[in-house]
Amino acid sequence: MSRVGKVERTTKESSVYVEIDLDGTGKVEISTGVPFYDHMLTAFGVHGCFDLVVRATGDVEIDAHHSVEDIAIVLGQALREALGDKKGIRRFGDCWIPMDETLAHASVDVSGRPYTVHRGEPEQFNSFVIGGNYPFVLNRHVFESLAFHAQIALHVRVEYGRDPHHIAEAEYKAIARALRAAVEPDPRVGGIPSTKGVL
Repeated sequence: MSRVGKVERTTKESSVYVEIDLDGTGKVEISTGVPFYDHMLTAFGVHGCFDLVVRATGDVEIDAHHSVEDIAIVLGQALREALGDKKGIRRFGDCWIPMDETLAHASVDVSGRPYTVHRGEPEQFNSFVIGGNYPFVLNRHVFESLAFHAQIALHVRVEYGRDPHHIAEAEYKAIARALRAAVEPDPRVGGIPSTKGVL
């Protein structure tokens, strides 16, 4: 069964197309107009082993915010579409990612109930712009938008770190790996992994 989600969304601020194959091999084609975000979404696809296409244009001359947020929304919607009825998946996943001096953790429940907990990013980086194009403070916004539109519970925490690039990248990779585990088929589960019979 194909587990592919394809979603397109156009507003006055951006035009976004996302395609995700949950059973891919990490092939990515990313173009967002925000170079550091390209780097993060590339890491997300590669380390999640998702085939991922993201094509977006937006008013990045004003700020990266609109494009970054809208892409996260569409990525969440595409993920939700690709999951289908969620039969036979593991449902839960978590991952620790060390990146040099940084350690980040993500935990996922493909629950149908969107929720986000995000903790531990050093507050002194809230005004920092990575690579001159990606405001560090957008990390939480991306994770919240992704979780809400994918209808997953997502907990992300940074244990420690001193480099904003490493912190962000460790978080994205941890989320990718946790999702990879959560959406994988479980040969011991024939139906929907819930006592309610629905996710």
